[in-house]
Formats: sequence, C-alpha cells, structure tokens
Amino acid sequence: MSTDRPSTADFWSRGRTPVFASKYDQRFSYCLYVPEELGPRAPLVVVQHGTERNFLLYRDHLRSFADEHGALVLAPLFPAGIDDPADLHNFKFLEYRGIRFDRVLLAMVEEVAQRYPVDPERFYLHGFSGGGQFAHRFGYLHPERLAGLSIGAPGRITRLDDTLPWWLGTADFEKRFGRAIDLDALRRVPVLMVAGEDDVETWEITNPGEPNWMDGAEKTGATRVERLRTLERDFAAHGVDVRFVLVPGVAHQASPVLPVVREFFGELIAARRGESA
Repeated sequence: MSTDRPSTADFWSRGRTPVFASKYDQRFSYCLYVPEELGPRAPLVVVQHGTERNFLLYRDHLRSFADEHGALVLAPLFPAGIDDPADLHNFKFLEYRGIRFDRVLLAMVEEVAQRYPVDPERFYLHGFSGGGQFAHRFGYLHPERLAGLSIGAPGRITRLDDTLPWWLGTADFEKRFGRAIDLDALRRVPVLMVAGEDDVETWEITNPGEPNWMDGAEKTGATRVERLRTLERDFAAHGVDVRFVLVPGVAHQASPVLPVVREFFGELIAARRGESA
C-alpha cells in the first residue's frame, strides 16, 4: 500500500475547502481557498457575501487570483434568519440583537491564522451589495486591520456624519461600538468603490416600512451608483482617498465587477511585497 497519499484532513486543507463552523460561534461558518504554494505571512483576502449568501461562488471566483498572488481567500457565511426567521439583513449593520458581526469575522481571521501562515494583522476586504454595506462599516470600526478595502454597490450607506443617527450617520458610534472612528487610520487604508454603470434599479433599496429602512436614506441618492458617489464625496471630505470605478454594461451583478477588485488588490499585494523585499 502506498504511503504517499495525504490524509483526508491534509487533502481538504488545500484548494477549495469544506465549510467550517466558527469556533467563536457555531451559528456562523466560512470556507477557504488555499493555494498549494503558500509562503510565510501570505496575504489574506476576505470576500463578504450579500443578501443572497452565495459565499461559495465568491470564493470560487477568486481561485485564480489566489494562485497567482499566493493569497488565501476567506469567505464567511452569516446566515439569514438568525433569531428572527424573516430577517435577511443582520450582518450589514455590524450589530444585531447582541451579535457583533465584526467580532465574528475577526474571530474567523484568527482561526485561519492558527492553521495557515497568513498575515492576520492586516487583510484585504471586499463586499458587494449587502457585503458592501458591511465592508464600509467594518472599515469605520477596524481601519487598522485593513490592508485594502473594496466597497461594491452598497444599497444603504453610512456617512461620516456625527449629526445623523446610526446607521445613516455616525452619531453615538463610540457609545454603540466601544471605540471612536480613527480617521487617521482610515486615511491610510487604500479604498476602492466599484459598481456597475447600469446599476439603476431602486425597488430593493427604497423600501419604506421594511426593517432595513430609515427615513433619510433617500437623501443619499436614488440608485446604488448615486449613493456610492455620495459615499465617495463623504470620504473625500474627510481626507480619505478613493479609487472609484463604474463597470460599463453591468447592472447589479457581483461577478462582473470582480476583475476590478482583483486588479486593485493585486496592485496592493505587489506593493506591500516590494516594500518588504
């Protein structure tokens, strides 16, 4: 009998992994893509799903990117229906009925760092649609943990404005989350904002009376593109540089904007490796 075959656990620890329950809270889980060649302090890329929770697809779309750059991809799953069977939006606003989704994600990062030689201190985060909502709010709370931030077509944005209530703005942010926004740290994070040029449908993002609505959201723009432009202006007013990209011929679709994200993160990874060489 050959002794060269890997154990089952070793085999499934590379490539497209199974879905793992988080040790921090087993209501939440994640999958990985792990290249065969993974050097020390490898880049970690987190890709956050939206309302549809299609996290396996997001992971798989970044396989070739991960192989090219020697990066590990982490795709969390924050299921719908936690506590309330009808709830779809829990993770987007960071906190839901005592659950802190930023802490859940950071715990997943630590779990992955215990198993693989990734850099756990600063990682790359991309989210699209509901994931874009989570991503920019996570960036407000933990900018020091981000080597790059990609915000894709969020339907609802949080402005850096202490006169507006959460989540329209950041009033009582420190009281709510236990720390103030560190604008100096946020200014050091490379930021991409990306959407499809034809992302103009409004039925899902202008829905007064539904649980993910606040009066005043309509003032940030009618479409996702308009709201993302409002967020870009808000970042610029606070000294945060943004690369803004609209992808021609694309509506509210996650996959067609990923080439822009891959290019952005690829440039950042190459630059960081150049600095450490």
